[in-house]
Amino acid sequence: MKAATTRLSLLALAMALSACAALEGDKIDYKSAAKGSSLEVPPDLTQLSRDSRYAMPGGPVSAAAMQAGQAAQPSGTANAAALSLGDVRIERDGSQRWLVVNRPADKLWEPVRDFWQESGFTLAQSEANVGIMETDWAENRAKLPQDFIRSTIGKLLESLYSTGERDKFRTRLERTANGSTEIYITHRGMIEVYGNVSKDSTVWQPRPSDAELETEFLRRLMVKLGVSQEQSKAVAAAPAARAQAARMATVNNVPVVQLDEGFDRSWRRVGLALDRTGFTVEDRNRNEGTYFVRYVAPDTEKKEPGFFSKLFSSAGATPPLKYRIVVRSQGESTTVSVLNQAGAPESSANAERIVRVIADDLK
Repeated sequence: MKAATTRLSLLALAMALSACAALEGDKIDYKSAAKGSSLEVPPDLTQLSRDSRYAMPGGPVSAAAMQAGQAAQPSGTANAAALSLGDVRIERDGSQRWLVVNRPADKLWEPVRDFWQESGFTLAQSEANVGIMETDWAENRAKLPQDFIRSTIGKLLESLYSTGERDKFRTRLERTANGSTEIYITHRGMIEVYGNVSKDSTVWQPRPSDAELETEFLRRLMVKLGVSQEQSKAVAAAPAARAQAARMATVNNVPVVQLDEGFDRSWRRVGLALDRTGFTVEDRNRNEGTYFVRYVAPDTEKKEPGFFSKLFSSAGATPPLKYRIVVRSQGESTTVSVLNQAGAPESSANAERIVRVIADDLK
């Protein structure tokens, strides 16, 4: 009885300390989460504003370091820039960053896959033919408070600790005309919240994508591909300029997204938006400006309430619908629209939902 009381007291003290522990300075230490029904499918895709929730000083890049790097840059820096290290360079355009590697995609696939597995993730999707791999939901255990009690009896109470957050990352490898490869990393997050006012149950809901975390994993991937730690920190802390906002419109009774920028930037931004919002991209044709995606209408899925609930296929009786997301540009003006599987303009409620999700992510 006395031993049980002691354990309960220690647990209560640990919880109290965890509530006020400062997590700044923690490193990344991901551990794949056990699969559960609430995390096996993409979350409701109502978009949230982005923020930077991870602080990564030391080895990773911190927000303060990034701000310091911005302050050191002269005003009037161009929106797009590239910094090269060997055959690897990091490019930026607005708030987006991606790697360009002077190697063919088939030579990079295995190193990139090894990178995610070495980082503590399990891959839920790995399709070399379309150049997409996606991790399973994972928890950053380094965000847990490293207090005295957890360090001394952490193994005993390990299963009782949870950050209440899960992360998933998608990596897209895209071949370029000159034989090099562009690598994009996008983040999606979930957070556990109380599901009712009595606080007797919890549910998982989306939380904002973290651009700083995306940059940090790009930096770490640079190291995996041969860049030194010091060099990778320097290039990853380069400043980010503000990207052009997107707006929804209706053209010939068809919902579209309009951007005041050219094709290259628009194609890249739309691709990242599709990755961040969980679309299943079956194929893409940059020459034609087309992404081929799957979509499951919300009223066809049971036990998944909410707007735009699923974009992945499932074992249900209703098959997913296939659409084309088309990027068309004239000079510095671009329109993004939805076509059906046959290639005809789509003006349905599904098309409007898809356009709205893309527009919200691009704002």
